[in-house]
Amino acid sequence: MKSGILTVILILFSSSAYCQQAFSLYRPDADAKKEISEAVQRAKSENKNVFIGIGGNWCGWCKLFNDLVTGDEEIKDYMNNNFVTVHVNYSKENKNEEVLSQLEYPQRFGFPVFVILDADGKRIHTQNSGYLEEGNGHSKKKVLEFLQNWSPEALNPNN
Repeated sequence: MKSGILTVILILFSSSAYCQQAFSLYRPDADAKKEISEAVQRAKSENKNVFIGIGGNWCGWCKLFNDLVTGDEEIKDYMNNNFVTVHVNYSKENKNEEVLSQLEYPQRFGFPVFVILDADGKRIHTQNSGYLEEGNGHSKKKVLEFLQNWSPEALNPNN
């Protein structure tokens, strides 16, 4: 009996560790400042805003959010049509303190946290992702509404 329980615990621990290792969206070795600068240039040329997702591969909510925005075609298309996306790592290997200081310390809201820049690189919004949660994940409706509220079209004074 003890052997069976121990086996189940080991399987659960192993699969949990595997899932955490397999998720590698955030790169501690990336030059976040350079990537944001390139995203701003691209956003300007494509009439988009910049969506900065800040978190780490250690963050279960970061994985859940990524699964939603890459797995739901409507959200995925909306993001691709309106935002240039950058993922900024926050981990013990690299906290990206200089970049986060320039973004006015979004990590104070926990992870993931999202920062929207306009096409000129000006920070126009910081989003606490907790407000987008529902149950054991993120609400498609809340996420889509958040993205729509901070798209270039929504911020166009003619609209």
